[in-house]
Amino acid sequence: MSDFVKVRVPGTTANCGPGFDVMGIACSIYNELELKLLEEKNLCIEIYGDGATNIPCDERNMVWCSIEKLLVKAHLEKKYQGAHIKMTNNVPLSRGLGSSATAIVAGLFAANVFLNNRFSIQDIFELATEIEGHPDNVAPALFGGITVSTKTDYKLEYVSFMPNFDLKMVVAIPDFYLPTKKARAALKQEVPLKDAIFNIGHTAMIIAAICQGKIEALKGAFADKLHQPYRADLIPGMYDVFAAANSKGALGTTISGAGPTLIAYTIENGEEIGKAMVEAFAKHNISSKYLVLDIDNKGAMVIE
Repeated sequence: MSDFVKVRVPGTTANCGPGFDVMGIACSIYNELELKLLEEKNLCIEIYGDGATNIPCDERNMVWCSIEKLLVKAHLEKKYQGAHIKMTNNVPLSRGLGSSATAIVAGLFAANVFLNNRFSIQDIFELATEIEGHPDNVAPALFGGITVSTKTDYKLEYVSFMPNFDLKMVVAIPDFYLPTKKARAALKQEVPLKDAIFNIGHTAMIIAAICQGKIEALKGAFADKLHQPYRADLIPGMYDVFAAANSKGALGTTISGAGPTLIAYTIENGEEIGKAMVEAFAKHNISSKYLVLDIDNKGAMVIE
């Protein structure tokens, strides 16, 4: 057994417009985690990068909480009572790019590697979903690519795939936090049947168009009626940012995860789209930055 394990996990964007809580994409922005489990009761957590001053460095830390759950599942919680954890974060905290899922997956994946892969990747997927509450972020973080996840009568299932064209994601990251709990509180528990049908059709169209390489069919397919209209008031200028991105050639623009990051899907003009999104936010007195990201096709992985 090695002294420590180092892993890399991609950030993610979830929902992708109409695919609420079932669809996600792994993005080319990464958090790294170094882990050594300790037999003595000693928890040392070092955090570098985004959110370093806001993330707990004690027993409340999400990485450690996830590791503890894996140790309990392995009946090793008495053997390993502490850890040395070093987190290097590039995924923005509480911005809708899967920071919590990244922490959960990193903790579980690294601890499992440290334990000589005692559990299958399906076991890790199921435990990560249990901790996160839904699979749309943890699935792409684990498996990479575009993922669709659902709970069948038999088990938690996922399908991961890559488009045969160079789909880019332009993310405009505003300079404020939006806790997922607050974003979920804005949602309706019941929606009109026509809105549910709208989302089913649009989600199916996104997946079919990507799988067949029919890029033109993606235009308009990212629209949503189940969550974005109810979250618009939490993200000043959201619809203006959407319009700015689409005017520069985006195939569609959505909230990334629970927000407040907004994401445009495109195959061209990424820089122009990003600048337009930042300018639209600025008109609403919101400072932001943009990144042009690719789809990560590897998911969680061990690195040297």
